[in-house]
Amino acid sequence: MKLIKTVEAEGAVLCHDITQIIRGVTKDAVFRKGHIVRKEDIPVLLSVGKDQLYVWEKQEGMLHEDEAAEYLCRMCRGANMERSQAKEGKIELTASCDGLLKVNSAGLKAVNSFGQMMIATRHGGFRVKKGDKLAGTRIIPLVIEQEKMEAAEKACMVAAGGKPILELIPFRKKKVGIVTTGNEVFYGRIEDTFTPVIESKFGEYQAEIIDHDICSDDDTKVTASILRMIDEGADIVCCTGGMSVDPDDKTPLAIKNTGARIVSYGAPVLPGAMFLLAYYEVKEGTRPRTVVIMGLPGCVMYARRTIFDLVLPHVMSDDEVTAADLSSLGEGGLCLNCPVCTFPNCGFGKGH
Repeated sequence: MKLIKTVEAEGAVLCHDITQIIRGVTKDAVFRKGHIVRKEDIPVLLSVGKDQLYVWEKQEGMLHEDEAAEYLCRMCRGANMERSQAKEGKIELTASCDGLLKVNSAGLKAVNSFGQMMIATRHGGFRVKKGDKLAGTRIIPLVIEQEKMEAAEKACMVAAGGKPILELIPFRKKKVGIVTTGNEVFYGRIEDTFTPVIESKFGEYQAEIIDHDICSDDDTKVTASILRMIDEGADIVCCTGGMSVDPDDKTPLAIKNTGARIVSYGAPVLPGAMFLLAYYEVKEGTRPRTVVIMGLPGCVMYARRTIFDLVLPHVMSDDEVTAADLSSLGEGGLCLNCPVCTFPNCGFGKGH
């Protein structure tokens, strides 16, 4: 830090805030610490009584906060993200499309463990929309050692497997088949109020419902219906109802008999414990495809938010959900059924 004449300060970097006080009008910083003085700033600085300024003196091996912020941006910015200009050591990232945000927790922790720098993100594993803020970065001091920033970047790359901390996966255009099960619906004893809920949730992702079938409690017919929808080109098949362990609940058996790979029957989430997830591999010449099959318990029909809302963003972005992913949902997997639902701006599904 050195003291220079204000009239000679063009291009210099301020070491502290410059406050302007106009009685009854304002008392605020007219220039912030780290501001690079422009020619047109000099009359303003003189008008607030600053004939001399303390400015940053460039030293070998030291980075200005805005220069160092570029390191943080590089560590966390993945594809499909816009960035702000560096200002006061801060850079923000926003989504350039709708999609699933994923956060590498190990990489994030590695950077934040260094001190004098920080990256704060929104919670990963959830849907974001174009324009949503994803992360904010900040260098704490005005200047920081370049060696420290390089060490942080190296540690981040090791922890995150050489990839950016943030990943934004765009949603895909999906074709959906719905199989409604249950004698009570099949024989017209009650109205099917389940299917409209599923259609509405898929509608949020602009998915196309290509088929809907209503089956009795006959597992062979449910299996046949699932396979027919797959042959018709469905990317996702949802089976509603018949998911408990009662003897006449045959949907899990019907899904198993398709030959699909069962990821899990059951999830540590309430509502949604009887959820079933499976993947069916279709071999079509040189272009095999994977179909997601979900067995949805009755709670999806009447509860505002369930396991279905946690899994659906992954399904719509072709992000494979594993048994480990589902088991990790236990912490945070209890929906509190708040009088006013603010999901996803709540703790539901946020176990990390």
